[in-house]
Amino acid sequence: MQPRDIQQIGNELAIKWDDGSESYIPLRVLRRCCPCAHCKGEGDILGNIHKNPGGPLTPMAFQLVRFDRVGGYAIQPVWADGHATGIYSFDYLKRTAAANPTD
Repeated sequence: MQPRDIQQIGNELAIKWDDGSESYIPLRVLRRCCPCAHCKGEGDILGNIHKNPGGPLTPMAFQLVRFDRVGGYAIQPVWADGHATGIYSFDYLKRTAAANPTD
């Protein structure tokens, strides 16, 4: 599944897919679902997850500055707090939207 258009509308990321469907992901959800190793942790050979303890996210953590396309398979958001290491595949975005309906 490929997006035909992706844009920020208010506090949501709006995606129009090539099958004609649309997804809307609140920016708070998008940031909290960041798939990077810093946010989700990183597994070792034994299956243990090592995660940075982190701290609470500031309001700037939920302000999307921009997003860049990564090849033909993902986007990489840049957040106002400087976080920019999460690469969200299009499949991951579709699953995230389905798991977090905005209706």
